[in-house]
Amino acid sequence: MLKRADEGILDIPKAAGYLDIPEKRLEDLIERRLLVPNKGKYQQLFHFETSVSSIERGSVLYQKGNGKFELIHGFPKIRRAMLLEPAIKKHFINTEILCVEEKMNGYNVRVILFQDKLIALTRGGNVCPYSTEKVNLLLNIDFFRDHPDYVLHGEMVGPENPYVPKDIYGIKSLAFFVFDIRKKNTGKPIPTSRRRQLAEKYGFFQVPLLGEYKIEEATEAIFKHIKELGKIGHEGVVIKDPDMIIPPIKYTCSQSNCSDLLHAFKFYNDVGRDYLFSRVVREGFQSAEWKESEEERRARCLRLGESILNPMIETVLKVQKNEKIFDDVLIRVKNLETLEEFEDYSRMLGLEAIFSKPKKVGDEYLVSIHKINRSTSDKTKAMWNGDLW
Repeated sequence: MLKRADEGILDIPKAAGYLDIPEKRLEDLIERRLLVPNKGKYQQLFHFETSVSSIERGSVLYQKGNGKFELIHGFPKIRRAMLLEPAIKKHFINTEILCVEEKMNGYNVRVILFQDKLIALTRGGNVCPYSTEKVNLLLNIDFFRDHPDYVLHGEMVGPENPYVPKDIYGIKSLAFFVFDIRKKNTGKPIPTSRRRQLAEKYGFFQVPLLGEYKIEEATEAIFKHIKELGKIGHEGVVIKDPDMIIPPIKYTCSQSNCSDLLHAFKFYNDVGRDYLFSRVVREGFQSAEWKESEEERRARCLRLGESILNPMIETVLKVQKNEKIFDDVLIRVKNLETLEEFEDYSRMLGLEAIFSKPKKVGDEYLVSIHKINRSTSDKTKAMWNGDLW
């Protein structure tokens, strides 16, 4: 039986056998729009909107034809250390050495070879047209031809970034940094040393390796890295078992938490409360573990408080003047077709945005995007009109 899911048609019996899921369960996922095809030319790619058995949300089922399938697993959740030393001792059992890499501040994509070109899959399993154009320009396609069973995981970083624009890494436009390579179908990662060898061989940028440390020395070393990264506005670290048998954990800088809050509280009614609350909680745990002096604690409180209140006050005052609350981001494309596809993609995601007229710069086009955050604007305006919270 073939089952239509919007434009995509999935061979239910064969897909169910491949995934080891009952056919009725798979049909139910499609009917409830929990297994959804990508649009247009990517209809062979079906992404999971929920976790199913051992299949993570954001995983992508690639129906290749001739009864063959591939499963590109979703990004594994990296849990966070709130108190670093006890977390390392409890999590990394029977591990002598830890690999510490920088956690870069951008957005994650998975890259695979689809037919004759590379595509970039977002965390949710969609094909992002903008990211897809970029990975075809930035990455060596030979890697994917030589290693068809591998999925490249990386961070898209830089100021010309529609999702997380950051001008802190000395990157002019946008760059791709490899942080993981995993096998299709199983999602199993390869060891960090092998990943670095492959990335170097094919000319890929990699997330910085900050060091490898004996487990009893790791906490002190990581604290030093965190303080140095914080001074330059970077995000934090990911701590890994070099063999990638034990899942990684992450730990972030205070300055990164505050930077997130500074941006988020500008759009206080558009951002989830868990996102805001968790970053405040991190600050309390870090201050306690670091045994900060009264002066250091006061500085942290001031940094945190300013990150929360200043952007929100500015938002309230702007709305009083009938100004809209928005984000402006800049992107650079080679092809105008990419821009059209990205506009359609943004609308599909429910993003309210105004795209400027493309400006030709050499053989590329610069486009600014005016992202409107209507919920915060409307909520704040209602308050100025006398509504209650």
